[in-house]
Amino acid sequence: MNIKDDYILSKINDGYLVGGAVRDFLLGKTVNDRDIAIRGAEKFAKELEKQFDAVFVTLDSENKIYRLVLKNSKDYIDVSEIRAETIEEDLKMRDFTINTIAYDLKNSRFIDVTGGIDDIKNKILRTPREENFTDDPLRVLRAFRFMAATGFEPSEELNVQLKKYYPLIEKPAKERIHDEIMKLFGGKWASNTLLKMDEIGILELIFPCVKDFKKVPKNSHHHLDLFNHSVETVKQLEILYENLSNDAKSIIDTISFGEYPRINNLKIAAFLHDIGKFSTWTIDKDGRHRFIKHDNVGAKMVVPLLKNLKFSNKQIEYISFMIQKHIYPSSVISAPNLDNKILMRFIRKMDKYSVDNILIAKADRLSARGEEITDSVIKENLKGLDMLMEFYLENNEKLTPLPKLLDGNEIMQIKNISQSPLLGKIIQDLHEAQINGNICSKEEAVEFVKNY
Repeated sequence: MNIKDDYILSKINDGYLVGGAVRDFLLGKTVNDRDIAIRGAEKFAKELEKQFDAVFVTLDSENKIYRLVLKNSKDYIDVSEIRAETIEEDLKMRDFTINTIAYDLKNSRFIDVTGGIDDIKNKILRTPREENFTDDPLRVLRAFRFMAATGFEPSEELNVQLKKYYPLIEKPAKERIHDEIMKLFGGKWASNTLLKMDEIGILELIFPCVKDFKKVPKNSHHHLDLFNHSVETVKQLEILYENLSNDAKSIIDTISFGEYPRINNLKIAAFLHDIGKFSTWTIDKDGRHRFIKHDNVGAKMVVPLLKNLKFSNKQIEYISFMIQKHIYPSSVISAPNLDNKILMRFIRKMDKYSVDNILIAKADRLSARGEEITDSVIKENLKGLDMLMEFYLENNEKLTPLPKLLDGNEIMQIKNISQSPLLGKIIQDLHEAQINGNICSKEEAVEFVKNY
């Protein structure tokens, strides 16, 4: 697409389109975030504010960076002051050559001082200057984020630089690292990038649990060791995501926790779904590897790891829940007398995360092909999980919320207790009994609490 064919940019006749917007236009991607560098940024931004009837926001007054949010709330324009003597010098200060291309909106021409256009054509990631990594060590992680987003290969020179500077990743604020992790896992090539990160050494700095993953070997159920199984699970999830129906994809693309789609968080859960295996690992006398309750143990273990990386409470709750329940869909479809009541119980229990839960179960199944797992076992499992997905998509909109039969105050009065962990446990178990269909009325709920 020609940049000047863009509806918004066709109305702007000054300044330079820079950074990711130029890169994404050249890659044929949809662009909603347009960055413009210009002299007199504030004045120019206020002119655009009137022209587009946009909302003006000052992002950084010191560095003169302003944002214009357009009426549709989807498109926006960032306007910033040129940071050097010339636009060419400004471009050379940027992180990677694919981001150092500018488009002169006044004269309708590209400005490429570092060979960025050729690097995009050749799918190569390079940095224009080595000092970029000491100026801002976060760029080490950002390099992998761009590999995940584009599928580009690092140049030989960049590989050497990443091996040299990756220990610096411990310097940036954890909040900034968190954002790069989220963008990385949102990339189409995240699984392949995790392997590259491991080769460099940076993966264990960010996820120390990887060291323990590597200690668990392949076994009769897994053709890969735990580390490679974890990465393969992410890869299979990426493949499943690409082939999802529109209905399922719209659910998994929901932005639920902050600014990132749920699929990004689910891919992190997929990578960490077996985090509890090393600490629960035993080998029977017959040589069989067992990981009893690794799902429950892993759900707890992941919490401090994610807290350290500044994940929000809602993100942590979701990822922990997915880890705890990653075996659940397969156990549901293995029920000896599978019927609609059992399927409905699954939907009630997993609720809005049903699609997520089925996807992680499918990815896990596809990533474990040990000698005891025959093709027929995999085929039957996937057939059952597909049926469960279809059942959810057909019935989820018909479900009405379960009625709240008793509130916390009523339960405290019935049991003569105060606010306590016991109260929370009673509420949780009462809800579970409702889901299972064992309690349907307030009278039954009262009896349940009395006899708890």
